[in-house]
Amino acid sequence: MREEEKKPTSTIRRILKQRWALSAIYIASAAIILAAAFLLQNSFNDSAKDGKEESAETGKNYGEPSVEVNSNLETIKMPVADADKSVIKKQFYDVNADEKAQEEALVFYNNRYEQNKGIDIAMEDGKSFDVKASLSGNVTKVQDDALLGNLVEVEHEDGVVTRYQSVKDIKVAVGDKVKQGQAIATAGKSQINEEAGVHVHFEIRKDNIALNPLDFVDKQASAIQSATEAEADKEETPAVEGSEADKETPAVEGSEADKETPAVEGSEADKEETPAVDETDESTDLESGTDEEGSVPGEDTTEESDSLKDSLNQSN
Repeated sequence: MREEEKKPTSTIRRILKQRWALSAIYIASAAIILAAAFLLQNSFNDSAKDGKEESAETGKNYGEPSVEVNSNLETIKMPVADADKSVIKKQFYDVNADEKAQEEALVFYNNRYEQNKGIDIAMEDGKSFDVKASLSGNVTKVQDDALLGNLVEVEHEDGVVTRYQSVKDIKVAVGDKVKQGQAIATAGKSQINEEAGVHVHFEIRKDNIALNPLDFVDKQASAIQSATEAEADKEETPAVEGSEADKETPAVEGSEADKETPAVEGSEADKEETPAVDETDESTDLESGTDEEGSVPGEDTTEESDSLKDSLNQSN
């Protein structure tokens, strides 16, 4: 029994004692390791290919122009570097303001009064200053205009546009993208509002309707959309009770046929068949006191009968 149990152990020992045994074990181990490494590498390559395909899908629109998606989240700023040192030379003309405020917001030029569509901003010391972009956007208009003092227009989301007039040394061109706070020009003068001196005329418009910039300064740009929607709801005419059909002239009782002249009693045929009575002749006969035969009604005929009797007796 002991000899049989010792045989396997002795066989392994004999194999290990061979010179090629260790080399064979080393080669087999290396082959196993290489095979495992190869399998791992293939799995990594497959995952890398999947990642490249996903990145290719993501980069399809790489060449298209980017769109500002956070401009509505920006807080609207005054178009000056230091708002604390600025003054408002002329306010926005508000139709809901009192008479005095409206009068002060009128611009007089060429013997005409014009409503101020924005605010005119200047520095307390009257010196020139850099005009900053109030919001990020795209420059859509750059115009030289001596009357307005040159113009720069920047377009934003949802039909919102900011306008900067009475400027000089313009630093942007049509098609440029500007960031909020970026210098786009320098304050200057205009012929239409010379009394304001060196200033910038700043406007905010929504769908080409001028709004009061002071109502939206330090508020998010999305507040412009909300305010205009609320204003549009107020301007809608309230529905009048009753439908348009109810507003029509009430129908007169009775149909058109009923409105016709009522029919005279008796038909035309009855009128034709009934002979007309000559009331004149009848009345004449009554007045004369005679009947149709010529006798007078009520005449005493006793004498006539007595005379007849006497004639009969004489004949007898």
